[in-house]
Amino acid sequence: MAIPSELKYTEEHEWVRMEGDIAVVGVTDHAQEELSDVVFVELPELERVVEEKEACAVVESVKAASDIYSPVSGTVVEVNNSLEEEPSNINEDPYGVGWLFKIRVAEADMEIVEGLLTADDYEEHLG
Repeated sequence: MAIPSELKYTEEHEWVRMEGDIAVVGVTDHAQEELSDVVFVELPELERVVEEKEACAVVESVKAASDIYSPVSGTVVEVNNSLEEEPSNINEDPYGVGWLFKIRVAEADMEIVEGLLTADDYEEHLG
């Protein structure tokens, strides 16, 4: 199971990669393994303002539907529309082509990013 060290993580199994003030968000390798075959993704609307820990997307698999929570507060500036046609990208490459959405994080909310789990913290959380 991959846990890239350059990313931040949540206890709910989302990952965050910061690109300036943009947080790229996806689900972890562990999450996609637990979900099994992803068959549908509901992404947030563009320009939606989300709060930290707010449910804003849904990933459905052959086993279950799971809410995806925003790890940070901000405005959705991009969604991965390719997942509508190829939701299995989440299973195949959760940290690459399987990303879900991007959020512009206000400077005042950057401290939220710092408070997320490191790769070591996330690995420890998984036990």
